[in-house]
Amino acid sequence: MELREIVTEALSTLTINKLRTGLAVLGIIIGIGSVIALISLGQSSQKSIENQIQSLGSNILTVSPAGQNTGAVRGAGGGGTTLTPEDASALKSATTLTTIARISPEYARRSQVTAGRNNTNTQIIGVEPQYADIRKITVATGAFITDRDVSILSKVAVLGPQAASDLFGDSTELLGQSIRISGQILTVIGVTSSKGGSGFNNPDDAIYVPLSTAQKILFGANNLTSIAVEAKDSGVMTETQNEIGYFLLARHKISDPANADFTIFSQNDILNTVSQVTGTFTTLLGGIAAISLLVGGIGIMNIMLVTVTERTREIGLRKALGAKKRLIITQFLTEAILLTIIGGIVGMALGIIISYILTRVMNMPFTISPFSVILALGVSGGIGILFGWYPAKKAADLLPIEALRYE
Repeated sequence: MELREIVTEALSTLTINKLRTGLAVLGIIIGIGSVIALISLGQSSQKSIENQIQSLGSNILTVSPAGQNTGAVRGAGGGGTTLTPEDASALKSATTLTTIARISPEYARRSQVTAGRNNTNTQIIGVEPQYADIRKITVATGAFITDRDVSILSKVAVLGPQAASDLFGDSTELLGQSIRISGQILTVIGVTSSKGGSGFNNPDDAIYVPLSTAQKILFGANNLTSIAVEAKDSGVMTETQNEIGYFLLARHKISDPANADFTIFSQNDILNTVSQVTGTFTTLLGGIAAISLLVGGIGIMNIMLVTVTERTREIGLRKALGAKKRLIITQFLTEAILLTIIGGIVGMALGIIISYILTRVMNMPFTISPFSVILALGVSGGIGILFGWYPAKKAADLLPIEALRYE
């Protein structure tokens, strides 16, 4: 019997009981669709986070103060006051640091901001002009902080689009408007372009003010919360990190790097951490969805066992007419594989459609891994072989005389 005849006969057999066939295929459709959709969502969320991080600059190092020591316990990184404007100035003027392109001292703190009857709690970031270049911030309307604003402690502010929306709603006349921070009235001089961020440190939900204004007028602070350093290119990131580390250790008179009162991390460090976390999360989602594939496979086996029982006399007649055991096994295996392949193709299409809709709704990049699609189809075929083998073997082992006498 040729393969085409076997496939044609298998298809005609499966269409005899359409409801049973449809229910068997449904389990595979749900399993494959779930695997592809969940893996796609995991990869899309990873890509979205990576895009947000890379939009801040791929060759950026951030120096943060280490937590304050209390006895034998060290506080959380970023919670100390060990970085000063003098540290930033020293880094700028140091002739030994040859891999640094630009430096941006920063002071950030969350605060309540009001504008008329509206208010929001957002991140206030004290910056100098180079902040916009290093952090890839662009201004949609108005202007950014200037050197003159920093030198004369100007009470001006540049709003992120989310902060602007929270404070002024849909108003388009934002320049010249007033906002109140820590009891001080500041004038809006610009609104930044959206970077599509989210979360606690969303650059769209921030207000930028002159560094001197943030430190001396708004919050009364003499320290920095971070220093952003832009390396000349991404290839010298490690060298730049080492240069800054040894320079600050010497400046702070610390001989043992383990006792450093600052931490340095790069965008690559964040990307690697995010990739590991989201990769694990995606694998977990795929594993959970794969359980439904197992259930679908068991459903296929049950359907095939029922089919063997119903077609016992047919099997006996075939064997009496000389059909070999291998042919019987091939026939039933083909039916099981066809069920799973059809379910796999429909499930693949359904999974892609669902993931596309969800990523559009959640404003994430649509990502489909060809590997996950190939794997899903391969697994569906494998399930057909795995769970179709036992019913096929059971049918082939029937004795012709007993099968023909079966009622």
